[in-house]
Amino acid sequence: MDANDPSPEVSVRSPPAPPTTTQRVLAQLLRPFARIEPEEAVGAVVLSAIVFMLLTAYYLLKTAREPLILLHGGAEVKSYAAAGQAALLVLVVRAYSSVAKRVGRVRLLSVVYLFFASNLVVFAVLAAANIAIGVPFFLWVGVFNYTSIAQFWAFAADSYTPEKGSRVFAVLGIGSSLGAVVGARIARDLIRLGPQALMMLAAVILVGCVGLLVWVDRRLSVPGTRGDGARTLTGPERSAPLTGETPFALLRRDRYLLLIAGLTLVLNWVNATGEYILDRSLLAAVHDNGLHGPAASAFIGAFKAQYFAWINAAGILLQLFAVSRILTRLGVKNALLFQPTVSLIGYILVAFSPMLSLIRLVKVGENSIDYSLQNTARQTLYLVTSRVEKYVGKTTVDTLFVRLGDVLSACVVAGGVLIAATPRAFAALNVVLVSAWVVLVFAVGRENARRTGEGEARVALEPLPS
Repeated sequence: MDANDPSPEVSVRSPPAPPTTTQRVLAQLLRPFARIEPEEAVGAVVLSAIVFMLLTAYYLLKTAREPLILLHGGAEVKSYAAAGQAALLVLVVRAYSSVAKRVGRVRLLSVVYLFFASNLVVFAVLAAANIAIGVPFFLWVGVFNYTSIAQFWAFAADSYTPEKGSRVFAVLGIGSSLGAVVGARIARDLIRLGPQALMMLAAVILVGCVGLLVWVDRRLSVPGTRGDGARTLTGPERSAPLTGETPFALLRRDRYLLLIAGLTLVLNWVNATGEYILDRSLLAAVHDNGLHGPAASAFIGAFKAQYFAWINAAGILLQLFAVSRILTRLGVKNALLFQPTVSLIGYILVAFSPMLSLIRLVKVGENSIDYSLQNTARQTLYLVTSRVEKYVGKTTVDTLFVRLGDVLSACVVAGGVLIAATPRAFAALNVVLVSAWVVLVFAVGRENARRTGEGEARVALEPLPS
């Protein structure tokens, strides 16, 4: 654990009160999806509501940004801006680390979310005045998405033991999946009011998230594992600064975080390259069918709508009925192997037969697992980390390294275009990358198991207070 990480106080508490009727009812309602104990139910539901709200806000903003960037920049500018986010995130993680040196976890999250909400008010005013904000808003949304979601999962990981977190996180994933669907639906109904309306609604949602975070922080504790003792975060611990070092210094000395960063980078590299293979094959199908103008636009729109619908439907079903069972019965390492296994088999088939229908099937499987099982399993990796690793390390990994994967994919695509590489060649490259991905999963799994064992041993050896 980190040397700067404050050691939590240990106290003896009286036996907990019996669960209330509300707790028992909530636990029973959640039972088909995950094994949630009555005393865990309220916290799980509130945290699920928070991540639901965050994803709803993101999809409102994702919808608002598209007309702004396309009408004020074009498709090429959108592509360049996506790559430029990686450079911007370097500055963001440095600024974030600077704030983390001064405040505790709840104040840190409150500062981040309220800062984003205030930004949205400014953007809404500028959009209403018809000022060109396409590029800066596109860059901002990318920073908001990765930072806000990473902060939520860091808070969740800081609130549960590995055993409880592996169960509760499956429920939080349901909130995330449903938020994406609901946010897209609300955005579709409100976009006629202009992007500023979506921005203001997202700002209100973020303020609501802060209120719920403050409430749940006072309610949740980190349960102990011996007798009736419980390890709780005291007031001073909640307000203590999280770190005194830079995020890059933390990564350099932390093998576990480096492995997770490598896993995250390769995952996004493979996924982005796969999306390029799909889009290129889709455009080839448009050309082969002799479609032009409105007919081509309608064909692509229908294809993409069906594609996203299949991903969302499969992802929600997996999150509801498979994620918790896989994590609790097979463990985090085996859960992390599902997506690269599907990707490896899929890209081998595509390398031999790059048919559009097959590529779509591979990407539906890959993305639906990514948004459900893979995402939840990756969040559980942080249950065995120190607080500085949860907040500063995770934010660095989930922002900068995600974008670096996209940048590497863009570089590969640019090089492939220069040498006239075929979709088969890109699929073959993904087979190589997925092989490296599998190796990283095993390495991360070993380190996770080692840390989990050490954490349990430390708690077992820790003397009970007199």
